[in-house]
Amino acid sequence: MKRFKIGLLPRIIIAIILAVVCGQFFSEDITKVFSTFNGIFSQFLGFIVPLIIVGFVTPAIADVGKGAGKMLLFTVGIAYLDTVIAGLLGYATGSVFFPDMVANATMVAPEEVASISPYFKLSIPPLMDVMTALVIAFCLGLGIIYSGAETLKKVFYEFKDIVSLIINSVVIPLLPLYIFGIFLEFTVTGQAFRILLVFAKVIIVIFILHIFILLYLFFTAGLFSKKNPLKMLWTMLPAYMTALGTSSSAATIPVTLEQTKKIGVSPSTAGFTVPLCATIHMPGSAMKISCCALTICLITGIPHSFGLFLHFILMLAICAVAGPGIPGGVIMASLGSLASVLGFGAEEQALMIALYIAMDSFGTACNVTGDGAISMIVDRVFNKVEN
Repeated sequence: MKRFKIGLLPRIIIAIILAVVCGQFFSEDITKVFSTFNGIFSQFLGFIVPLIIVGFVTPAIADVGKGAGKMLLFTVGIAYLDTVIAGLLGYATGSVFFPDMVANATMVAPEEVASISPYFKLSIPPLMDVMTALVIAFCLGLGIIYSGAETLKKVFYEFKDIVSLIINSVVIPLLPLYIFGIFLEFTVTGQAFRILLVFAKVIIVIFILHIFILLYLFFTAGLFSKKNPLKMLWTMLPAYMTALGTSSSAATIPVTLEQTKKIGVSPSTAGFTVPLCATIHMPGSAMKISCCALTICLITGIPHSFGLFLHFILMLAICAVAGPGIPGGVIMASLGSLASVLGFGAEEQALMIALYIAMDSFGTACNVTGDGAISMIVDRVFNKVEN
């Protein structure tokens, strides 16, 4: 018989529901057991994040370097710019609407819940901080491109496989238990229902923003191609629906490629831009993470000025290149930036993971559908230059 597997999102939803129920009758001693586990797991998560950045970003940059030329630079530039714009759109929208949404959902101060503390703590310092890991990844990735170091590239592919194995075998299976422990503490301290209500409101706003991002992308592509933007968007719908089911930009590439050709992009351009954009074009994910991060900042009282978020979004758009190779998407690759730029601790990161994964497939669907618009813009710009 075929083994039945429950996906990550259902497991996280089950974990949150169980935490809310169990929090009504679990004793303090039992709650402390989960608090102890969460302390150890959060330390391990902090240790693995720099390895994720080096292991995934380095080979991703090395792959982006294939096929050098003006088209590569233009595609990377426009994909990065759109990802940043989408992140800023999320921040701007959240700054207007979210303060009222979270007005009654601020978290209890740590000193007020001091009784819920772990039995013991374990410190696992990371080998390097996030910025160091990012700089190393860039130096090595670019060095591989320009030196043609194929042996070193194979080493990093194998290192990526090892890090991916750790994520698949340790981080992802234990993630629901980690989130269970976080929401168990929230329930015990009377915060769970208020936070979940905020999450529901934020998810609605993010879904509307996904639609807005696709509209402005295809209307822009329509200006370049002189084609009906809504008709192009409709043609890309199979890619959107496939991404909803797979939650993977990489797995959706064949469908995205086929539909991109159908909207009028030349096969040669589509064959170049679609696989590339599946790695570097993440507007839906960036917007979603920006909105989620702002929500957590408002709930916890963490500073959230425009300058701080601009710094975070610029880094996020770079770290996003690691997203397609990591289960759970860009959120795993963004944990380092959340900690180093915004100052997110273990609880804030757990909330981010839960909120992000609740909408993971919608962000991926927005990303891959938008790849068609980017491909159309690139195709028209370079066809005009060639003609």
